[in-house]
Amino acid sequence: MVRVITEEGEQVGVMSLREALNLAQERDTDLVEVAPNAEPPVCRLLDYGKFKYAQTKKERESRKGQKSTDLREVRFRPTTGAHDVEAKTRTIQKLLAEGSKVKVSVQFRGRAITHPELGVSLLRKVAESVQEEAKLERAPSMEGRMLSIILAPGLRKGTSPSAPAPTPSEDKQPSQASA
Repeated sequence: MVRVITEEGEQVGVMSLREALNLAQERDTDLVEVAPNAEPPVCRLLDYGKFKYAQTKKERESRKGQKSTDLREVRFRPTTGAHDVEAKTRTIQKLLAEGSKVKVSVQFRGRAITHPELGVSLLRKVAESVQEEAKLERAPSMEGRMLSIILAPGLRKGTSPSAPAPTPSEDKQPSQASA
């Protein structure tokens, strides 16, 4: 015995499985079990192919609205030249504008590891040059022979963080003028 519901949501009633299958064949639809744990189980008359198509279309639409953030990496060496630093900084700005997080790394090779302050100063210089587009998400940290920071997209150009709150003296001046 199963409870049968039509495509429009109307209840046909409780009937044997064979009767429900015959009804589905008469209406040229499929009999789909929607609530197997109910007593009696609930089945629906519908076009299963159309139902699956609508379901995948809804999933695609919901995925379209989602925004994925990638973690991209830009690597430097402690001896990277000034022009190359500027070029890679432009790349970082482009990645941040696309909405990706950027891991900026300084890779130490050989005896260069004995001077981590060179890497810290390089990372500081890069972070300062992109501070308008990004916020520092993770401070410099050593991971093996790599020193890295993570920059997240921050404020866009042309937007202010928030209007500065008026000082108390500015609040009082208009009210004193009206008194």
